[in-house]
Amino acid sequence: MFTIIGGDGKEYGPVSAEQVRSWIAAGRANSETKVKAVGSDTWTTVAECPEIIAPGTPPASAPSAGPVPVMAAHLDVIRCYERSWALLKANFWPLVGVSILMSILYGILGYSQYTGLFFMSPIFGGLLSGGFYYYFILKIRGQPASVGDLFAGFTKAFLPLLLAGVLVSIFITVGLLCLVLPGIYLAIAYAFTYLLAVDRGLGFWEAMETSRKVVTRQWWRVFGLILLSIPFFLLGVAALVVGIFVALPLVAGAFAYAYEDLFGKRA
Repeated sequence: MFTIIGGDGKEYGPVSAEQVRSWIAAGRANSETKVKAVGSDTWTTVAECPEIIAPGTPPASAPSAGPVPVMAAHLDVIRCYERSWALLKANFWPLVGVSILMSILYGILGYSQYTGLFFMSPIFGGLLSGGFYYYFILKIRGQPASVGDLFAGFTKAFLPLLLAGVLVSIFITVGLLCLVLPGIYLAIAYAFTYLLAVDRGLGFWEAMETSRKVVTRQWWRVFGLILLSIPFFLLGVAALVVGIFVALPLVAGAFAYAYEDLFGKRA
């Protein structure tokens, strides 16, 4: 019998090795999921537990690169925020810490706009966003995540993210100039472009089109996900401003869970 730590940071079990294998097959656990045998105080990974990794057991690690189905399950916006809150409570200081760091970097990019360096945000915004959300994806999947993973955009998909950042910025700007609504549509439709490039290894155009096609089928749900972030940020500002560093990981986690639901294995 074994106990595992889920992507939400909670313990599940005791369950049999067969049950853990079924969770792996269903995408609810993977080779990096933390596990310990009943009666033991030592946590290890599923990959290091021969009693679970029996012959024929699928590895069930992160989704591999390749085509992503355009059809996906209906997005449950409230459930995304509920799971994100559980993830935040289980990993409070790491998630708040990386959020503070990214807020500083985003602040530098924002300041560069006032100095006339308008090209800085399109070039580096996508690179930072891809790594930031990738960190949350690793936490959700129960895989090791370090501060270095915040900069995965620079190491795993530098050119795709750079090109996607520039093109997305141009398309949204042109769309906003064309009666505003096209720009709003594109801003939501391209929301998952950067994560697809980092996590799935897609090229810049493939990542953009994959995000657009999947999101378009339930655009209002994704719009609702992003719209719901506004009251959380307002509450964060109201809480002596420091609450913003709790609101940011909550919203980022919800976004990452939405990505998993729409583009992950279960989708």
